[in-house]
Amino acid sequence: MAAIVLDNLTKQYADAAAISNVAFTVPAGSFTVLLGPSGCGKSTTLRMIAGLDTPTSGRIHIGGRDVTDLPPAKRRVAMVFQSYALFPHLSVRENILFGLKVRKEPAADYARRLDRVAGLLGLGHLLDRKPSQLSGGQQQRVALGRAVISEAPVCLMDEPLSNLDAQLRHEMRREIRALQQQLNITMVYVTHDQTEAMSMADQVVLLRNGVIEQCDTPDRLYARPATEFAARFIGTPPMNLVTLDSVAGALVPAGTGGPAVADAPAGARKLGVRPEHIRLAGQGHAAVVEGVEYFGADSIVTCGIGTSGGIAVRVTGHLRAAPGDVLHLQWDARHHHFFDAGAMALAAA
Repeated sequence: MAAIVLDNLTKQYADAAAISNVAFTVPAGSFTVLLGPSGCGKSTTLRMIAGLDTPTSGRIHIGGRDVTDLPPAKRRVAMVFQSYALFPHLSVRENILFGLKVRKEPAADYARRLDRVAGLLGLGHLLDRKPSQLSGGQQQRVALGRAVISEAPVCLMDEPLSNLDAQLRHEMRREIRALQQQLNITMVYVTHDQTEAMSMADQVVLLRNGVIEQCDTPDRLYARPATEFAARFIGTPPMNLVTLDSVAGALVPAGTGGPAVADAPAGARKLGVRPEHIRLAGQGHAAVVEGVEYFGADSIVTCGIGTSGGIAVRVTGHLRAAPGDVLHLQWDARHHHFFDAGAMALAAA
């Protein structure tokens, strides 16, 4: 196992920074996900860990060694690319063994390592096939096998599931996580899909515009978002944000006369509430229905409260409501999240 430490990494391209002063630690044997929208710097960060890009400033340590100036081959990391990067003219067996042969590792050990990897990934019956004869999920397993057979203590993955359909992505998420835990390797995984991050990670590094918005466990990222961006990026549907105004000395949803929002701290400008924490009631905040989406087990009702539109409410079953209907919403103060004018989280009063 090997821990990874990024010490204030910056990557500058001309007059724009891809990442700025990014610093975090990936504990040995853990699964860390770099999460964020396109262009946030997550793949750039991963490529610098791998040695494929050179930081403008900052240092990278892997397993206690400063590897900032070392080439990829000297870092003892394996990498799985989005495109799988399989050689079409080589068999599955040859694709998996390719790295060992290039590094001129002892040939006497090939069979043992190949048998182990093929057994772990269920590839034993596919070893003589070419990549063109495999499904997308099987190709992904071959790419994983090529990385795992290196027995490197660190494995890096750059959006490896983005080419798969929804069902295969679900299956591969479980397989990758189980493989990481079984081998006890340190894994850094890049994705823009919050479902992958929340279901797989020990630690999530949420990036935006080249800086870290929040680095936390999945449960804390969901329950205690540090910024408005974190609150809105995590969750399906994401957290609702209601603009607040002061009326008669109390904070209320903007465009309404109340009721007042309980426990609002000084400086609060927005209230955040998760859709699953809002309930329909006979009284409370008046909300005008904008639309209803039915998903079988539940429905997502989109409403407007005062000047704040797009407020999502998760209700059980099939709610039959038409646009323009007025509902009343309530929620408990313990589910409140407050944000100031700078979009930073505030503690409740």
